[in-house]
Amino acid sequence: MKKTLYILLFTVLASSAMAQNSMMSWQYSVGFATGDLHDYVAPVSWRGVTYNYNRMVETGATIGLEIGWNVFYEEKAYDTYTRGDWDYTGKQYRYSNNVPLLFTIGYFVNPDDVVTPFANLGIGTMYSERKTAMGAYTFTADGWHFEMKPELGIMYNTEGASLSLSGKYYYGFKTGDLPAEGFFTINLGVVVKR
Repeated sequence: MKKTLYILLFTVLASSAMAQNSMMSWQYSVGFATGDLHDYVAPVSWRGVTYNYNRMVETGATIGLEIGWNVFYEEKAYDTYTRGDWDYTGKQYRYSNNVPLLFTIGYFVNPDDVVTPFANLGIGTMYSERKTAMGAYTFTADGWHFEMKPELGIMYNTEGASLSLSGKYYYGFKTGDLPAEGFFTINLGVVVKR
């Protein structure tokens, strides 16, 4: 996980030094697991953050980078759980850490208006780590998924920092020991234009 945090820090610092006609945004994300991820950890995740860098390549069209971190957590009741050929009894704590690293293309409709609708598509990878802790035992599975992400949102433009509200759906395809992982996020962000 340390390696992932270093990648996050490098991406933020590198994109901060980029040229004019760019937008940087920091978003708070609320996550809703779907599919196999929901089967593993069902509750809503209130622990999410995303950083986006977008550069205007022509009026309304952007290319960019996105990096984020969403943590899903669930405490299961005291019970007997089976893993492979073994039975374990106790309380179970489940964690899923997901770090998407994406290249993005987007379009902002009338970017100079006060309210600007936008759409983005991201493609790249997502590091996922599933950790199940139960008493003295901890079971971990991790891997890098090939990932895609569509996003729709609106931006409220002001003279200083702008505000954004968007919905994203992250889908990481099956990899190694991990099944496909998908989750939907609602994001509230602050956008700084240069």
